[in-house]
Amino acid sequence: SGLSWEPRSPSVEQVHLRCTEGSLEWMYPVRALHVILEPNLSGARHTTVCIKPASDFQGASIYVEHAGQLHLVLSEAQGAQPHHVSCFSTHTPQRVALFLQASPQRDIARRTASFQYELLCNQSAAGPNFKKMVQVKATCRPCDNVELLMAICSSDFVVKGSIRNVSHDSENHMSQVDVSIQKVYRQKNRIFQQDEASGEWRGPIRTLLQCKVKKGAGDFLFTGNEHFGEAWLGCAPRFKDFSFIYQAARESRANPCDF
Repeated sequence: SGLSWEPRSPSVEQVHLRCTEGSLEWMYPVRALHVILEPNLSGARHTTVCIKPASDFQGASIYVEHAGQLHLVLSEAQGAQPHHVSCFSTHTPQRVALFLQASPQRDIARRTASFQYELLCNQSAAGPNFKKMVQVKATCRPCDNVELLMAICSSDFVVKGSIRNVSHDSENHMSQVDVSIQKVYRQKNRIFQQDEASGEWRGPIRTLLQCKVKKGAGDFLFTGNEHFGEAWLGCAPRFKDFSFIYQAARESRANPCDF
């Protein structure tokens, strides 16, 4: 909080964050923050950093430090835009430096510059477009058998269920698949939750609008990864097809993990 800073304290406060994903909340922004992201990514060739501001982001702008210069990543005005995510590439994954500059204020009204961040290793989707980041694995085509078998081992979520509804958001180029869950095999966070009234497990899964997802009957195995607390669709075969592929791989000892 900027209210805790003493008059003689440095004009720029240093903050070190060592996780590959997380969040920062700066209340009553004054002066500036120097935020250094330095997780253990020694084996990464390059990193994509994505920042998603909170819906009530106010009071500061975010810059990235590169070659001794500051480049604007997120202005205070951009922070108010829904679903706005800024991504940029860095060739020094061991240390990414952000600079948060507080906006001039005339009063002491509460403002909060809050954002989430993710560091993605070995991604080729550097740019200001979050859809490109997701598109690294969401290529709008059915997964082959090898990709499917790897998906059940490495995805953030693996669930069996059916499609309740599909809605499309043309403005943000996204589609949302509402899923009724029969079984949760794995989920990184609590995206899929049980309805207290009906006892049914449900949850939303996002994908690209260009994938033209439609509602289909039957049971599917939904896999994918999470970004900023949202589930993004990866491989999604019909469950009976998945069962046949997995059983064949298991009999030939070609399955990369036990499911």
